[in-house]
Amino acid sequence: MAEKIYNVLFLCTGNSARSVMSEAILNSIGRGRFKAFSAGSHPVGMVNPRTIELLKKRSHRVDKLSSKSWSVFEEPDSPRMDMIITVCDKAAGEICPVWPGKPVTAHWGFEDPAAFLGSPEKTAAKFEEVYRQIMTRMRLLVALRVDQLDHLALQTELRAIGKSTHDVDA
Repeated sequence: MAEKIYNVLFLCTGNSARSVMSEAILNSIGRGRFKAFSAGSHPVGMVNPRTIELLKKRSHRVDKLSSKSWSVFEEPDSPRMDMIITVCDKAAGEICPVWPGKPVTAHWGFEDPAAFLGSPEKTAAKFEEVYRQIMTRMRLLVALRVDQLDHLALQTELRAIGKSTHDVDA
């Protein structure tokens, strides 16, 4: 029997940096066990060019990335989510749609590199820093034996990952 593929939706406000990085990273390292998506409550309509540049530099696919509303995933023919993870504090505080199937939810807050004000070098460094933080949490997610966890245990594990501050080389 084929192993289940877990659909994971990363939510942010603008859907231009953190949630998009999360989508690309998990799709890249998820070993076929995860299918990641991203969306925003108030999408800016385009992926931040620095996000695209960084993801390309790190050999992630960027051809299907876009900035879109979370309402896309409320449609009857949308993929059913197993996990929904907010990656910005603003989105975590918003009233989210009621997702079909009662997916596991968690919050993994990251600083918004797109809002960082500084020199081009410092801005690039901020994008790299956030990328490393996201990569760390994605590696922890991929290491989970999701198929062996019930709903509550998975939610507990995802929320614990969200509190992780350990950084690994990405």
